[in-house]
Amino acid sequence: MDCPYCANDSSKVTDKRKSPGGIRRRRECLACEKRFTTYEIIEKSEFYIIKKDGRRERFDRQKLERGITTAFEKRPVPKERIDKMINEVEDNLRKMAAGKKEVRSSTIGDLVMKKMERLDKVAYVRFASVYKDFTDIQDFKKQLKEMER
Repeated sequence: MDCPYCANDSSKVTDKRKSPGGIRRRRECLACEKRFTTYEIIEKSEFYIIKKDGRRERFDRQKLERGITTAFEKRPVPKERIDKMINEVEDNLRKMAAGKKEVRSSTIGDLVMKKMERLDKVAYVRFASVYKDFTDIQDFKKQLKEMER
């Protein structure tokens, strides 16, 4: 690891801790004795989403986040809970894709809807309206009846 101050390639680790997604290391340069921090992040493997029309698309976490975050707009749900849900969904998808490297978009939608229904009913209906392609008020009424069961 090159020192950011003097470019020496010799350093020692003075502290090591887990951080979100990897490991944080505090280092000290053996030449100039200045300290700096490095992060070791686990590289996640790629997988593909099979869309309704059969197209294959690389999984994009930002796209998942946008869809979920939009449904929760102006809802009294803490961002930490939403982020936790997004992480859980991504972790589940990675486990599902581990062997075959592909997941159907319907699987993602169903997984998100199950988690969202427990978190916030209004956000759930918002997400369902896009995911299930609601076309009129009858679709909303049908979804609400299903939720009452």
